[in-house]
Amino acid sequence: MASGPGVTLDIAAKRFPGAAAPLLDKLQLTLAPSSVVALVGPSGVGKSTILRLLAGIDRDFAGTISIDGVPAHLAPTPGFVFQDPRLLPWLRAADNIRAVAPAITLNMAETVLAQVGLSGAGTLYPHQLSGGMQRRVALARAFSVNAGLLLLDEPFVSLDRVLVGEMQQVFTRLVAQTRPTVLIVTHLAEDAALLADRAIVLAGRPARIAADIALPVPPAQRDAAILADYRAQLEAASPAYSI
Repeated sequence: MASGPGVTLDIAAKRFPGAAAPLLDKLQLTLAPSSVVALVGPSGVGKSTILRLLAGIDRDFAGTISIDGVPAHLAPTPGFVFQDPRLLPWLRAADNIRAVAPAITLNMAETVLAQVGLSGAGTLYPHQLSGGMQRRVALARAFSVNAGLLLLDEPFVSLDRVLVGEMQQVFTRLVAQTRPTVLIVTHLAEDAALLADRAIVLAGRPARIAADIALPVPPAQRDAAILADYRAQLEAASPAYSI
């Protein structure tokens, strides 16, 4: 089974025009191949910016980012799940997947949709899908890119807890099947405790790595006690705010 790429970020500085201080400064981070890393911290600390830099969407920074030794902007485009689904309203669900992965046939797109619990939904337009269903399509689309690198920006935000639990199960199953390298942004310790095998806690301005916490028990084997311990570690690493 193929593994995801290794990733190295060495961000000397990232500053937005007019800001009194850089958002990121001397921030170094390495992701092991096929690791699932949660980037945790309060709103505005720079989590989403790091994803955009890694995806090559934003290249206005000082430093280097490489994916398996290749500069990020030259590497294959990663799968990206944004905070909102960002489906193209004029395309059916299956064609939204094929829009970013044109090598996938309609039958393959339907198979991917079935894997996220949307069997038979490929012919539906976004306006015919609930919010939760749209997020499932967005997740299926990101995995379909097949670049080995998956970036998720608050993928479960604004969903009710039952639906969040379902989406987390889908995510964990797909990761186990495809073994990508994953960087998931969240402000919730619970998401990191459930999904990641490592959590990076960011704090301050410029942002710094306040903690780097290993979460070694595989997600499928984490019982209530283990999850409570992981969450406590994450919250203790960040006493200035609630995550």
